Amino acid sequence: MELDYIEHISPILKDGIKNYLIDIDGTITDDVPNEEPERMVTCEPFPDALETINKWYDEGHQICFFTSRTENLKQITIDWLDKHGFKYHSVLCGKPRGGNYHWIDNHLVRATRYKGKFTDLIEKQVTIEVFKED
Repeated sequence: MELDYIEHISPILKDGIKNYLIDIDGTITDDVPNEEPERMVTCEPFPDALETINKWYDEGHQICFFTSRTENLKQITIDWLDKHGFKYHSVLCGKPRGGNYHWIDNHLVRATRYKGKFTDLIEKQVTIEVFKED
């Protein structure tokens, strides 16, 4: 991973490189709950997700699958990703379940809601909630 380091602060990615955090269930495959791990082995990836994510990886972006699957399901998840040919850098388990995420961070965060089709991202102006500035 290519990072720019500035003295005494967290590193940042090089210009143009994104750090994708991608959900799994309901985003790149069927929405399979933790309570049905047997379905995690047999579900199929969404073809547009596989193609787009691997393209992003090949372009040099960081790919991290960030899932609500529990840590005990991590190896099943890795095996499934590998079996279907997903390219990625890491898998993080334990994302809180239930949605309605509001991420607060000292780095820029952009969120894109998946609504049934993976494509390259486009720019769009929207209203967002931010902290009040003094």
